[in-house]
Amino acid sequence: MNWRGVLVYAENYSGRIHRASFELLGKARELLPRISGELFAVTVTSENKAEEYSRELIAYGADKVVEYVVEENHLTNPLIHRNALIDAIKYIKPKLVLVPATPWGRSIAPRVAASIGTGITADCLDVYVDDEGNIVQVRPAFTGNIIAHIKTLTNPVITTVRPGVFQVPSPDYGRKGEALIRSIEASGADKLRVLRVARVKTVKLSEADVIVSIGKGVRSREDIKLFEELAREIGAQLACSKPLVDMGWMERDRQVGFSGNIVKPRLYIALGISGAPQHIAGMRDSKYVVSVNIDPSAPIAKYSDLFVVGDIYDVAKKILQALRNLK
Repeated sequence: MNWRGVLVYAENYSGRIHRASFELLGKARELLPRISGELFAVTVTSENKAEEYSRELIAYGADKVVEYVVEENHLTNPLIHRNALIDAIKYIKPKLVLVPATPWGRSIAPRVAASIGTGITADCLDVYVDDEGNIVQVRPAFTGNIIAHIKTLTNPVITTVRPGVFQVPSPDYGRKGEALIRSIEASGADKLRVLRVARVKTVKLSEADVIVSIGKGVRSREDIKLFEELAREIGAQLACSKPLVDMGWMERDRQVGFSGNIVKPRLYIALGISGAPQHIAGMRDSKYVVSVNIDPSAPIAKYSDLFVVGDIYDVAKKILQALRNLK
């Protein structure tokens, strides 16, 4: 069987295409010359959005968009999405399948891999084609202490990629492409009824322009309010390093690093973060990094555009006071 091209699953259960899907389309276009074939996007959508989404996915790089049109109340049924992706893989026979490593994508992709009997590499930070033409998937292993380069021996290669790893390409609404409508089989999906989406993720660090991130320099859970206030005053998202999540002081959605979010804000302010490799890997592509630490030898200093030796409480209070004086 001839496996060619790349297929990107465009996540759309919430009623809009997830930003990470556009990131994957951009990466897929980079890989395509080494893989050959066409770039496909597959999405499950309601009828009133089908034309809009196909135009958008083509603008971001897809050559063809395969759409499975369902009733709007079926968009949140993961088995419908699983069946759609399985059907698209059997129809297209892509060499590589890229899925966003969002909570939704992490639920869909393993089901697909198990159903068609192929391997899957999860939570990747990169994908490339080596000199022999093999697709190589890059992901952290052993809690981020090593970086593994993985080759999948079966076809297709299914990879989930963390949001924020790749840049979103500039859309070209003049691009020409083709939209294909396919029907979908229930195949057990009718046995699952989704009543509602209980939790909508409100923290989207991968999309934040400014981030204030706190670490072990915070002395108590109650003190987090000070840094929440600082983030609010400067229009930033509040994030943290792994230890604060491990202690139960902050939710995992706010964690930056290998086992959390990969972020690329315009400004990253690190307060009381020493700079462990696992954390640096999550924010090193920030445009500007400002760090405050009481330890002048903290490793994060060499990754900072501005490094301030001082107490994070004093610095945060002085910035807040300066902002209030300006107002």
